[in-house]
Amino acid sequence: MQITNQISDQNEVATEKVQGNKYLLPFILITSLFFLWGMAHGLDGILIPHLKKACQLNNRQSTLIDTAIFFAYFIMAIPAGIIIKKIGYKNSIITGLLVFAAGAFLFVPAANTRTYELFLLALFIIGCGLTILETSANPYAAILGPAESSSKRLNLAASFNGLAVTLAPLLGGVFILSGVNHTPEQLAAMTDASRAAYLLEEASSVKLPYIILGTVLVLVAILFYFMHLPSMKSQPTEAEVKPGFFSVLKFKHLSWAVVAQFFYVGAQVCITSFFIRIAQKGAGLDEKTAAYYLTAYGFLFMVGRFSGTFFLKFVKDYVLLSIYAVCSILLCLVAIYGTGIYVIYALGGIGFFMSIMFPTIFSLGLVGLKSNTETGSSWLVMSIVGGAILPYGMGTLIDMKHDDIQAGYIIPLLCFVIILYFGVFGHKVKTVK
Repeated sequence: MQITNQISDQNEVATEKVQGNKYLLPFILITSLFFLWGMAHGLDGILIPHLKKACQLNNRQSTLIDTAIFFAYFIMAIPAGIIIKKIGYKNSIITGLLVFAAGAFLFVPAANTRTYELFLLALFIIGCGLTILETSANPYAAILGPAESSSKRLNLAASFNGLAVTLAPLLGGVFILSGVNHTPEQLAAMTDASRAAYLLEEASSVKLPYIILGTVLVLVAILFYFMHLPSMKSQPTEAEVKPGFFSVLKFKHLSWAVVAQFFYVGAQVCITSFFIRIAQKGAGLDEKTAAYYLTAYGFLFMVGRFSGTFFLKFVKDYVLLSIYAVCSILLCLVAIYGTGIYVIYALGGIGFFMSIMFPTIFSLGLVGLKSNTETGSSWLVMSIVGGAILPYGMGTLIDMKHDDIQAGYIIPLLCFVIILYFGVFGHKVKTVK
């Protein structure tokens, strides 16, 4: 009997090792997707002030950049879930990469004509590609191994999203931002030809970064085409709730996760979209220096992702989420009522504490869904539309407050209050009857 048990234990260890090797390369490939869509979102914080200048926009108009890309999540979430069910994770990922690339390449004619509407269309197409990618990659990373470690896997993969959020503002500050800012009076004093040439030059600086990004996306899509990814389709049992787009909301913890994700994404986009503007107005920094501080914000976001993955070994995911939400609320108060460089330090701190929120909310929302996982993922991705709605509201509030950027940060503060509720109460799984 003892020999039999030892053989059984050895077989289990060998099986786990084989499974681990089987999942390692797919997990690395999936993690690369987190990095790529992190680059897209990381550049938004650069595009908003840059296109505001190049296309002569007000605060509310500039936030349409967020609206275009994040509204695509709302429009494409349901089709993305259907696409995954029809063609599988691998082909869905390839489709998402190619759509993402098409939007990136569309930046070239948009810049050549300095047409803001064309920029918005390009961003909407990018958002459609990102929706397919995120709807595929988030649940795939979550189920690519033992269920009890899904939060750890998602946070580890999302850590490389944080790396991209760090690098994107740095690259955008170097290759997109010129550091030249003319006042309305100076622009009015220019001749029509010189003003048009200046604005066209500003718009054209986005072309090279997005051409490179689009090319990389096509190459990654080709790599996925030739790589084998293990099939991860779950088999429903009679005891499970049958998949249905609205019936899945019977899982109350998923419903609350959708609400929490809506406000989390809205908060994150609000903070990054107006980061450079608040650094200029609140701390007196120039455009280039503000971009470097946005890079530091991204670095803290990345550190938060990696350290959060470590902390999750010792702290329950919902507990860590709640603690980080409280810290974010306190730092928002500093951002609203503080002065000088301390406002920027507070926003950097929020970057650290926001870091684990998206993947943790996502994984908590998918707990126990089994055959409903794809549908639940569609809802969670669709809730990203918060990034389209709340920044527009923040921009409107700032314009109403006569360009008082700090006053607008009341919006993310309220978002973190809702996330705190989810971490304390809303995440609790209740049996569906």
